[in-house]
Amino acid sequence: MVDGDGLINVGAALRSLRRRADLSQRELAERAGVPKSTLARIEAGRGGDPGFRTVERLIRAAGGEVAFAVPSDAHPNAHPSAAHPNARRSDAEPPDEPRDEPRDQPRDEAGRRYPAHLDVRPVRTLKDWPGAWWAYSYPLPPELWPLPVPEWTYDLDRARRDEKRRRQRMLGRVSYRRDVGGAPETSRRFLAELSDGEIVGELRAHERSVDLLLGDDLGDRRELVLESVVVVPELRWLGIGRRLVELLVAEMTGTSIRTVHAIAEYSIVDFLLACGFELEAARPSALALRL
Repeated sequence: MVDGDGLINVGAALRSLRRRADLSQRELAERAGVPKSTLARIEAGRGGDPGFRTVERLIRAAGGEVAFAVPSDAHPNAHPSAAHPNARRSDAEPPDEPRDEPRDQPRDEAGRRYPAHLDVRPVRTLKDWPGAWWAYSYPLPPELWPLPVPEWTYDLDRARRDEKRRRQRMLGRVSYRRDVGGAPETSRRFLAELSDGEIVGELRAHERSVDLLLGDDLGDRRELVLESVVVVPELRWLGIGRRLVELLVAEMTGTSIRTVHAIAEYSIVDFLLACGFELEAARPSALALRL
């Protein structure tokens, strides 16, 4: 949120902080003891040169902090942005937001910018828009929608917005690795875990010999059988399972193993199709041994 001259864009920084705090302009202005009209002008870039105390009160009310750092090797008259490429400008500039979240571009049908504290998302299918109560079939293509829907929508439920942001923060702490401890050489186990070591996702697969399966000598051909892909419920639908499948495929590259087989049902079928699997003509019978 720095402009071409290396200066902080105060309005953009305040909007981002306010969004992270899930506050409307009115709520933030009341917390800071600043007129709402003043905050609106600052965020819109029409506030001229706002006073430092006013900006500081707004930043603190939104949960941010203001700090100054002067690099020791900077010339006394040098511009702060020219001191050092890694010089810290201010805590008023929050870290980057998730790339899949729109920022200030979306506007409603009246041309007004959506409030910064709302998580705005594009309406690609009727399922994206809670107001589509009149639709009997969510998969309808846009050209068959009986009524017009807005281009963007948002969730008014504060608890859901907080939960979504909490999941995104947890996703940022997830790392991936292959577990090689104690597993046979013919097995594959990939893990997704948080920074504290808590496992939140797992993929298991094992090799099988096509020679043994068919009773023929085919030159030691091998395939993989996908046993399971599991992710903890609170972090599902965030791409963790797909990432684990991608790691398995990446490891197969350059080896003689070219095929992964899987048997699945219900939503897992759609998940595997999205990962690049294809349905096969063979339909195995479902069997169970119960005691």
